[in-house]
Amino acid sequence: MRVKLFRTIAFSIFGWTTLEFCNIKVTTGMKKYNKILYPLHEVQQTTLRAQFNAVAMSLSCQSLWLEMMAPYGLPPQPLLGQTRRTIAATLEMSDRLSKDYPKPEFGITATRIGQDTVAVTQEVAADKTFGSLLHFRRNTERNDPKILIVAPMSGHYATLLRDMVTKLLPDHDVYITDWKNARDIPADKGDFGLDDYITYVKDFIGQLGPDTHLVAISQSTVPTLAAVALLAKEKLGCQPLSMTFMGGPLDTRAAPTVVTRLAEKKSIDWFAENMIGEVPDKYAGAGRLVYPGFLQLFSFMAMHPEEHTAAHLELFNHLSLGNKRAADKIKAFYDEYLAVCDLPEKFYLETLQKVFIDQELARGLLTHAGVKVDPSAITRTALLTIEGGKDDIVAPGQTTAAHALCSGLAQKKKFHHLQKDAGHFGLFSGHSWNDDIALRLMSFVRKAGADNGIAYDPAADPSRLVAPAQWQDPRQIQPQQRKYKP
Repeated sequence: MRVKLFRTIAFSIFGWTTLEFCNIKVTTGMKKYNKILYPLHEVQQTTLRAQFNAVAMSLSCQSLWLEMMAPYGLPPQPLLGQTRRTIAATLEMSDRLSKDYPKPEFGITATRIGQDTVAVTQEVAADKTFGSLLHFRRNTERNDPKILIVAPMSGHYATLLRDMVTKLLPDHDVYITDWKNARDIPADKGDFGLDDYITYVKDFIGQLGPDTHLVAISQSTVPTLAAVALLAKEKLGCQPLSMTFMGGPLDTRAAPTVVTRLAEKKSIDWFAENMIGEVPDKYAGAGRLVYPGFLQLFSFMAMHPEEHTAAHLELFNHLSLGNKRAADKIKAFYDEYLAVCDLPEKFYLETLQKVFIDQELARGLLTHAGVKVDPSAITRTALLTIEGGKDDIVAPGQTTAAHALCSGLAQKKKFHHLQKDAGHFGLFSGHSWNDDIALRLMSFVRKAGADNGIAYDPAADPSRLVAPAQWQDPRQIQPQQRKYKP
């Protein structure tokens, strides 16, 4: 009975929430909806807490009855202990499913280089209104490739890429963009759109210099390619050595997904009216219009509600049985996954319009500050595209479009890899990333440096580097993977 009730509550969280928000919009009107979106979310969290607490109260009554009967030897002690654990598990699930998760810490204080443990210090290399450039400074004199990870601004914090940073640190000098939560940025600090994102990436590349290697993931691939194209067109000396695009929507026409179909079905006005909320007074960004992170989270979870429900049911069972190690593993994942941040309204709507609806970069229509973005101007920066065979957010084909777009780049500078067993998140975390993709990225980066006359210190394990012959030639990509031409 308790399990059945928990499953019902959990499925309501992960499967129905987004639909309920949309239904409310129909009956309230846009202005009122913008005002109540946050309060509505808080009411929902309070209701969930009340539901779980009601179950816990019922269990407490059962526990009290069992304890009263204990002197008479009626309830077995194992049954009494199990009831207590179930009550504690229910209360913990109540808290976990009805709270806002704070921004996680990277928590990276050391890395292993060969046989040595090397201290790592997290520093802010540049601080801007909507995002910072973080540097994971290693206490070593090694000359390793300098990597700038351009994290996506898509609802999660950059800490979602912790696995990527951790894996790269032994053999690279790692930087990452750390986008801020829009709800915490005062409204008088101005707005932030796709143009601003591109400007930030250009500025960060300029600060790090021409020996930089870029790694862009998911949403960040479009503005990153635009930034490199603009630097190439301006013929500035800070053009990066290489750029790696992983699971990015560079041409969404190439392979449809749930995301692209939604963009095709709905107008930009629909998204503006249904997905934009006003930050309430209790936050620093009061009055700012945003795409709330909790809506993005519900959208992701609604794609696989059964999986998330099963995971939380498994967590509940582990807590009830006292399996701490197994429970902690699930909690660690969801502590990260459930920590979300709001996106500026302008950036969210412009990304939808220009990337998913109009495919402006792929069709040669994207401009930045009035200047046309032309990827064919790129001739120096080597290109690697990586896709996941099981990616249902950015399907294979959308990222390989970069090869056709970068038509001015020599074929010997173009590389591709399809990780057949990886989904979207598996491209930068988990076994696919750690056991295969990371080694390919490391090999590509070092080759790009060597091709430009840079002598890096040897990799920690040179035997694991991937030879050029093991790469997939972009020209051999199946036609259905690049259905459209720019």
